[in-house]
Amino acid sequence: MPSAPHGRRLDAVPGPFTPRTPRVVAARRLQRRRDRESTGRFLAEGPQAVREALARAGTVVELFGTPAALDRHADLAAQAARADVPVSEVTEEALAALAETVAPQGLVAVCRHLDVPLDAALARGPRLVAVLAEIRDPGNAGTVLRTADAAGAGSVIFAGDAVDPYNGKCVRASAGSLFHVDVVRAAEPVAVVAALRTAGLTVLATTGYGDSDLDDLADAGRLAAPTAWLFGSEAHGLPEELTAAADARVRVPLHGRAESLNLAAAAAVCLYASARALRRPAGPRGHTAGESAG
Repeated sequence: MPSAPHGRRLDAVPGPFTPRTPRVVAARRLQRRRDRESTGRFLAEGPQAVREALARAGTVVELFGTPAALDRHADLAAQAARADVPVSEVTEEALAALAETVAPQGLVAVCRHLDVPLDAALARGPRLVAVLAEIRDPGNAGTVLRTADAAGAGSVIFAGDAVDPYNGKCVRASAGSLFHVDVVRAAEPVAVVAALRTAGLTVLATTGYGDSDLDDLADAGRLAAPTAWLFGSEAHGLPEELTAAADARVRVPLHGRAESLNLAAAAAVCLYASARALRRPAGPRGHTAGESAG
């Protein structure tokens, strides 16, 4: 396989690929869900996503880039080459066809699906889990996934008729976090709740009409146990059968005059409340550090 002047291993096909090059055409089809499902592959766009994908061994199948972007991100091209990932130069027009953003950054990777079975994810003993129950908006889903990763969650579960986690907008909104956590897809949300409880996690359902206040739970130390948070769609919330199956129905307190929080903000508040409780060191006699034992 020939090498570029900067040490990149380039595809043997001469010249930059165009929008009509078969490999570009095949990759572009991954913008459609049915093609992602049939091939088990998806697209990750931009240097940040490519960097995180390459860091997860065996994930990247091919890297496309314009000559300028491959020079600008020569470290990523070299990392791909060391992993025997084909690095294919493409024209600006071909890159624009592969990208779904208005101003693409010159790199697109074809990646393998990352799905982890629910049983396998729970067997790893995660202490914090986020469940996206029938959330349809890919931007919201990707943002919650990113927040869950930042808060230290081990798994993010897309349950029921949820958005495809490999949707381009969801992948971009996750800002690379898609490659950091166990991504689980499960058809039956109620069965997910049962599995979570069997694995020893407390299951908390978020709802504006919850009978438990988040601050009260935190003050009572009830967030210090391994916890799974259920988040529903911004438009419809959680299905009633899920709120009924949870251990508690939790509302985020609103101290001002706002009517509500959007999904991503509410998820951040809840996940970070758990993250703080889970990381707070225990003091003598079971009290947390800094609290009086008397």
